[in-house]
Amino acid sequence: MSLKAVHVVFIAASILLSGWVAWWAAGRAAADGGGWWLLAGGGAAAALALVVYGVWFLRKTRGMSYL
Repeated sequence: MSLKAVHVVFIAASILLSGWVAWWAAGRAAADGGGWWLLAGGGAAAALALVVYGVWFLRKTRGMSYL
């Protein structure tokens, strides 16, 4: 597995994790209120930033092999 493939796997895992944190914190905020909305917004912003970074990375390394 190449460094590019490992990088793509970790970007995807980070997107999923930050999306889950945003979903979980939004659920807590709906039930409890308080500062959970800040965490939900941060998780959503991180997920969006990672998607943008992932697209940029894939375009930059288009000619490189995954093997």
